[in-house]
Amino acid sequence: MDDEHTAGFREPCAQCAAVDWGVSDEGRFYCRSCHNVIERTREVVDPNFTPGSTRISTISRGSRTKRPERGRQWMICEGFQFILRNQADALLRLGVSPNFKDDVLCQLWRLYLQKSRQAFTHNPVTSSKFKVRGLDSDSDSAAELSVVSANETNLSCTAESNAESSSEWSLCSGSVDASSYLSARLRRTRGLMSMMKTLALIHLALIWSAETLTLSDLLRLVNEGHVPYVNAYEELPDEMKLEGKDALIFRVEAVPSHQTVHKEAETLLLFLQLPAFPPVSRQSLLHPSLLSLRYLMDANLPDELHLWVCRLVERTGMADETLHVSDRLLRPVLPRYDVQAAALIIVTMKLLFGLDDHTEWDLSNQTGDQDDTGDLFNLRRWYRLLQAALIRAQQRRDRRIARKQWKAKKPLYDNKREKYSMIKNKRIAEQVQSCFERLSSCPVGVDRINPSSFRFCWGDEDGADGPSLHQKKLDGVVTLKLDVLTPLNSTYWHPALKACKLRSCSSHYSEVEPTLPRTFVWLLQLFSFLLDVKPAYLYEEVLKVERRAINSKTHRRKRRRTRAKTPAETKAKTRTRTQRGQENR
Repeated sequence: MDDEHTAGFREPCAQCAAVDWGVSDEGRFYCRSCHNVIERTREVVDPNFTPGSTRISTISRGSRTKRPERGRQWMICEGFQFILRNQADALLRLGVSPNFKDDVLCQLWRLYLQKSRQAFTHNPVTSSKFKVRGLDSDSDSAAELSVVSANETNLSCTAESNAESSSEWSLCSGSVDASSYLSARLRRTRGLMSMMKTLALIHLALIWSAETLTLSDLLRLVNEGHVPYVNAYEELPDEMKLEGKDALIFRVEAVPSHQTVHKEAETLLLFLQLPAFPPVSRQSLLHPSLLSLRYLMDANLPDELHLWVCRLVERTGMADETLHVSDRLLRPVLPRYDVQAAALIIVTMKLLFGLDDHTEWDLSNQTGDQDDTGDLFNLRRWYRLLQAALIRAQQRRDRRIARKQWKAKKPLYDNKREKYSMIKNKRIAEQVQSCFERLSSCPVGVDRINPSSFRFCWGDEDGADGPSLHQKKLDGVVTLKLDVLTPLNSTYWHPALKACKLRSCSSHYSEVEPTLPRTFVWLLQLFSFLLDVKPAYLYEEVLKVERRAINSKTHRRKRRRTRAKTPAETKAKTRTRTQRGQENR
């Protein structure tokens, strides 16, 4: 390629007198012998250039100020409606049932507009009206909505999903009701929508439609870019100009945590006053019996452990289908299905292996002495395998976060001065990025990750994190007593199970964490990585499961003691007392 561009230039180099020229990436000529750079540059031929077309015909003396780009007046709820539609479409492309969008999410969105008195109500917040289509872009029917207008004027417009141009649009930029969304009092009293609430509403719709996506799955898809959130405003129609105060509403710089979105979903649940959710049957993948099986596979634990998890589910009474239903009257707390399943696995492993930094290693030594065929599950081998895979996965995650481009392609500006400053900084950043990309061996961008419900891949194929231990036996840690499988571990330790008065026990965990066994803390960290939650958040759920297990055992003992006696039992007890009295005499 360099020979083609330098064929007509045969002058010798001023430094070494050689005639061997090359062209750099910037288009400048340099000597290949001594690397001397000269002022000559490569001529670029524009195929769209037409000779004689550069003649100036007229000179305009008009104003140098640019005319504003065409837009239209729009409401904030319209922007959130487009974002919710795009998020739902992304989930549909990932395999979610179409009923999730049409029958559930659309109805919840309409209910929210009604409860916030923005639409579908006879008592709107103001008399301003406009028309906006629903989440279904193919629907031909438009619903007449009543919304708040910033300038108290009647607006009539239509939010089309294809964003076609129209001559009826007014020359305006930005929304007309952004100021109401920036008021803390109005956000609290009217329950105005926010970017975090879009995820909370999506989460409620997924639970109601009995989809297999948990909240941790949803946040993982958001983090990996499969579901729009951080820069979701970039997909809004071109006529909806986001400027000024709109940037404070639609601009987000990080993905919220599991705990924050779950708390927002509970608040939204009370605001919408939803009826009781459909029961989570044993065949549903949200039931702890089946959801725990998925996490057992991801953690490379043996399949036989699932039997003990199911026994714990039955013992604690968590197998009841109505227990996992959110009811605003009887049970206003929204269940944390994924965190609850992980807590059940941790409690089960405490029952079988002890996890007190002594019992689990003694059982591993005994298993190693008995295992002649290599079919028994050894906790020490599993720990070494998972620890290595966990370190590699954490390093991959950190590299992906460091290489991720958080800046938007269409940044939002609060004012014109900030706009000019950000454009200049963006130009400098792109130049520096191009320099580093040429110097480095790999591009700056992050490869798109295929969506998956699992963090690890176990097996013998290439690219796996290690060999699979799913078929291993638990014969080294259980024994058969009176035709009943019983753990060899006969003790169970637990911290104080008194219910904490605070809503969260994160501060309590930071105090007790140094005193907890290291194996137990490591297991908390493992499942926290699988769910992308904090260990204190998972520790709180472990305490709840242990509290239920002990309370159910105590309740059974009390029922056994207070069980009503039959007349025959009362007569036999009286006869025994009489005989003992005669013998004493």
